[in-house]
Amino acid sequence: MATLPPIANNPDIRLLGRMLGDVIRAYGGEALFKRIEYIRATSVDRHRGVAGADAIDPGLERLTLDETLDFVRGFMLFSMLANLAEDRQGIAREEGADVAHALGTLAEHGIGKDRVLALLDHALIVPVLTAHPTEVRRKSMIDHRNRIAELMALQDRGLEETEDGDRIDEALVRQIALLWQTRVLRRERLYVADEVETALSYLRDVFLPALPALYARWDRAMGERLPAFLRCGSWIGGDRDGNPYVTAESLTRALDRAAETALVHYMDAVHALGAELSISTEITRVNGEVGRLADASGDSAASRSDEPYRRALSGIYARLAATHRQLVGKAAPRPGALTGEPYAGPGELRDDLVAVARSLSSAGEGVLATGGALGRLIRAVEIFGFHLATLDLRQNSAVHERVVAELLKAAGVEADYLTLDEAARVALLRRELASPRPLTSPYADYSEETAGELAILHAAAAAHARYGRQCITQHVISMAQSVSDLLEVHLMLKEAGLWVPGDPPTSHLMVVPLFETVADLEAGADIMRDYLALPEIAATATARGHQEVMIGYSDSNKDGGYLTSTWQLSRGSAALAPVFEAAGVGMQLFHGRGGSVGRGGGSSFSAIQAQPPGTVQGRIRITEQGEVIAAKYGTRASAMANLEAVTSATLLASLEPEQLSADDAARFHAAMDELSTTAFKAYRDLVYGTEGFRQFFRQMTPIAEISGLKIGSRPASRKKSDAIEDLRAIPWVFSWAQARVMLPGWYGVGAAIEAFEDKGLLREMAAGWPFFAATLANMEMVLAKSDMAVAERYAQLVEDAGQREAIFGRIRSGWQATHDGLLTITRQTRLLEKNPALEASIRLRLPYIEPLNLLQIELLKRHRAGEADPRIGEGILLSINAIATALRNSG
Repeated sequence: MATLPPIANNPDIRLLGRMLGDVIRAYGGEALFKRIEYIRATSVDRHRGVAGADAIDPGLERLTLDETLDFVRGFMLFSMLANLAEDRQGIAREEGADVAHALGTLAEHGIGKDRVLALLDHALIVPVLTAHPTEVRRKSMIDHRNRIAELMALQDRGLEETEDGDRIDEALVRQIALLWQTRVLRRERLYVADEVETALSYLRDVFLPALPALYARWDRAMGERLPAFLRCGSWIGGDRDGNPYVTAESLTRALDRAAETALVHYMDAVHALGAELSISTEITRVNGEVGRLADASGDSAASRSDEPYRRALSGIYARLAATHRQLVGKAAPRPGALTGEPYAGPGELRDDLVAVARSLSSAGEGVLATGGALGRLIRAVEIFGFHLATLDLRQNSAVHERVVAELLKAAGVEADYLTLDEAARVALLRRELASPRPLTSPYADYSEETAGELAILHAAAAAHARYGRQCITQHVISMAQSVSDLLEVHLMLKEAGLWVPGDPPTSHLMVVPLFETVADLEAGADIMRDYLALPEIAATATARGHQEVMIGYSDSNKDGGYLTSTWQLSRGSAALAPVFEAAGVGMQLFHGRGGSVGRGGGSSFSAIQAQPPGTVQGRIRITEQGEVIAAKYGTRASAMANLEAVTSATLLASLEPEQLSADDAARFHAAMDELSTTAFKAYRDLVYGTEGFRQFFRQMTPIAEISGLKIGSRPASRKKSDAIEDLRAIPWVFSWAQARVMLPGWYGVGAAIEAFEDKGLLREMAAGWPFFAATLANMEMVLAKSDMAVAERYAQLVEDAGQREAIFGRIRSGWQATHDGLLTITRQTRLLEKNPALEASIRLRLPYIEPLNLLQIELLKRHRAGEADPRIGEGILLSINAIATALRNSG
């Protein structure tokens, strides 16, 4: 190991680490500092291969429980600060992941700006924020972290003081001291309302200012104003799959708060513009539009009689305040002295703002109308409307099935819908969709489940009337497995007026199937072919211009393992393309990705570029969840970099010519089929075919203890069961990451590589096929973060020795085979040899993660032995938090 690069050569990491040490010494005392420093230094030396530093648990046994808690917090904060420093230095940024570079690459292929503009005219790119619980840090911790980032950005500019006159170095120490003294763990369980507020903080503080700034950059690059193709989405408050706390009330609250956030932002911006546009008619002329706005404003102040822009903006502000009262149901925070009529929609607000801009452009060669605060506000209104972010509805197909069965029975249409075969169900549902007669009756006594589902849809219809149809456009069906699963949702929508029978019919929501398991992905193309062939569906899809399909990375991985999941997602996407082409409907894929590689994590830029040809088409939605939201969108700078990467990758994936020849594609696909079959069998044999594996997993990993973290409103399992099939993918992946096994990100691949005879073909695939290269790169990162020596310590928690040795032995052998096979294919002598930046990043953390793992194991032993000291439970939860922070993409 002595020949490897140094563990830390980032000056920001050294600076922040030194400041953290000073804070621990100041607040915890010299003795605590020295003990923590000894453990840190010894662990670092061991990982550097320094002679005499062989102990895997140096000094840990001498820590008291109180010192253990302080130690875990210290190591967690170092990892948090290291993450911040690396993000600032751009370690996580891919070279060329920006729109200017993408335009240059396309130009090299003879694809000019006219082709790009034609694509953008119908493009849609949407990061969708979800509340899946892998963000273990409290928002207070993230806020302090972001303030540190802001201070360091000031330092980058050569400043020594903040605007308030504080020395920047002293302000940094104060922020780190606040972090040290801030409670890490939540005391109360998160509720849906809490998750809504957390998401709104990102939308308000980051997305609202960042997106208009990005568009300004892109407009300059393209030489003209682009349509608003990049927007925001959310599941929080509308995703009720397995979450009984999402109701019609939570949906309405989420939409109300989103509208309030958008309107307050616009009012603040208009107020600031009023202060800025002090233009006097005694000096210059204004056009009639602004004159009319000024006269209609009701602003008769003598001090502004010659300032029509200020008077016009006063009227716009008054109308926004009235809109706020109408939509949100309360007065605006700063109501203003004037009264006005509410805007009927964001289009009216935009028209008024554009009128102001046109007047400014009519004088002085348009200097004042070019960009600036007014331009950013107009762009924000185009992007965010009055709804801020489009909110999806989601529910499981089994729930829809039960609700429809109850509705049909209560209406006297079909006594036992659940016994009908698929053909009979489709025929019945189509008849009902064509009929204007509703199924529901005010005299029927519906179950709580059915009443709740109908209430959600009526709330969605009310939201359309209130905020416009952009507030909710999709209804996602989890575990979609048939055409009837989709038609059932249409029938429920009809009861709320969201599907209107006719010739042609009208659907105010797009019904989106989510294909999650391996079998579902394989069947997806046939389901969509039959669905789009229905005349009523073809009519609504054609009128809309596109149809969305969501593909799930998490459950397909838990079902079939990493390699099979990744390949089936690619194959399933590719199989859909000709189906949509034949139907004459644009295809829009919604990628349900998580933070970990086992759940589709890794580089979004590489993942989008690796999509099969013809499957992106300028339209893509991607879930962003858990710790990934803070990592990607914690600051405006990081948000702009990540959104730029997604946009540039979408342009390249949509327009760049296919790199593989037909012969290479056929050879490579056949090889992937063979690899996938072998990997699938190995994974299924271990996880679902090994007696006692369920018990082994629950004893080896902290899955039971993870449920004690107050990190989400959703239960860990879909049912009251300990079966792996019923466990949600998030805790499944998260638990393996904590134990440093990372099994969902690699198991089965080693067996597949060993069994594949032509290793030269695999090397050729790795060098010339972006899909396979991205698959291996993500797996390589996971292998580098795993540690079988530490994992073996976790395995000692398994009570049955025979079971422990047998199952962990297979895991260890599988890891070694995967490790060796990867190096063979990539022609490396060690993991990440060709990616030194990522190698240094991971190696920096390993000395900090290992002691946390060892402490966690000891605390788990004591907790499971029945020790009741509350500091043990707190230590376990702190260690989970700290390990997740250090690993970064673990959930």
